[in-house]
Amino acid sequence: MTAARHFESENNLRLYAGMTPAFPDGMRSSKSFRDLRVWQESMLLVEEVYALTRGFPPDERFCLTAQLRRAAVSIPSNIGEGARRRRGGSFRWFLRVALGSQGELEVQLEIAFRLTYCSSSDYQRLMRRTSDVGRMLTGLLASQKETR
Repeated sequence: MTAARHFESENNLRLYAGMTPAFPDGMRSSKSFRDLRVWQESMLLVEEVYALTRGFPPDERFCLTAQLRRAAVSIPSNIGEGARRRRGGSFRWFLRVALGSQGELEVQLEIAFRLTYCSSSDYQRLMRRTSDVGRMLTGLLASQKETR
């Protein structure tokens, strides 16, 4: 991935720099949830999880493999769904769900590592990306105004 892809919009730049994003109420000034760096990073995470789980034992197909994939897919899916709802409260709720899925993914990656289904380098790389996505979700959630 090129550096330019990370900086496609002002919102991405702000998130990258740790600043408040320019879309405090839902997605008002952003063209699409696809412009969010957290969505882009979570999509890369999905790809990496799928690549990793292809090497898992066949008897894990409907267990840990499915759980890891489901948790990973849930993150960008909830970001997208929440953004499409066009209401700040809904967006925050879906970001919280995405953050919960991120936590599930961390635990499931640890299980995969403890069961020796992945190498230390794969585990560390995926945990780093998973943690980064969690921090971005937390920042985006914190930037959203509460509406009553």
